[in-house]
Amino acid sequence: MSDTPGIVVMGASGRMGQMLVREVQAHPAMRLVGAVERSGHDWVGKDIGIAMNGPAAGVYVTDDPLEAMAGAQGVIDFTTPQATIELSVIAAQARAVHVIGTTGMTDEDLAKLDAAARHAVIVRAGNMSLGVNLLTQLTKQVAAALDEEFDIEIVESHHRHKVDAPSGTALMLGEAAAEGRGLDFREAYVAARDGITGARAPGSIGFSAIRGGDIIGEHDVIFAGAGERIVLRHVASDRALFARGALKAVLWGQSQTPGHYSMLDVLGL
Repeated sequence: MSDTPGIVVMGASGRMGQMLVREVQAHPAMRLVGAVERSGHDWVGKDIGIAMNGPAAGVYVTDDPLEAMAGAQGVIDFTTPQATIELSVIAAQARAVHVIGTTGMTDEDLAKLDAAARHAVIVRAGNMSLGVNLLTQLTKQVAAALDEEFDIEIVESHHRHKVDAPSGTALMLGEAAAEGRGLDFREAYVAARDGITGARAPGSIGFSAIRGGDIIGEHDVIFAGAGERIVLRHVASDRALFARGALKAVLWGQSQTPGHYSMLDVLGL
């Protein structure tokens, strides 16, 4: 048996899933041992390589996460909150590192992940890129340095197929800004504005979401004061950067004790 960790990719047919499969196959320090799709999907039962219009990989797509996780050391999961919660139980039983890029999770969902993290390593982030995680730290620092005379607005743009808004990255940035200001994020959060909303509430953190075309991901954190603005920005031009971050996280998790970690932990930030 190889000493390199075996990795399972969830949602293997999706754009991110296929990217992850390719990145895992090309990585010298890990190997692909499983690919999972929902029941009834056309790819179930097919070799993942052939399904992706490439050479056979020797790994067959399954709709059974438990089967896929047998003998695996890690799972990378960019799916849906319900699927992620269900998988967290299986990954915890297998003591496999569970790297989660799923967004749109509720406080109840996160509590369930915390329960699973008592038995296994979970690394969860709204965004896996190094640049975005640096932006998160910068946002916190700038928010701490500026008082409420500077209003905070977060604008995010994504492709037309994204189903949740604001993005997980935008929420992560908003939480960092709230932490820097010493605010309760849930009280400061303003999801959208429409109609006669009245003047902007002091201390609020506003969000705007743009959806269109094939935009991979753009995030602006705007600190707007009287006579000046500070804009912190990250633009993703290659979806592979998220996959590479996830691979870094699953390798990092192999040497950690059970717990619920973030990419800031992985990157030492």
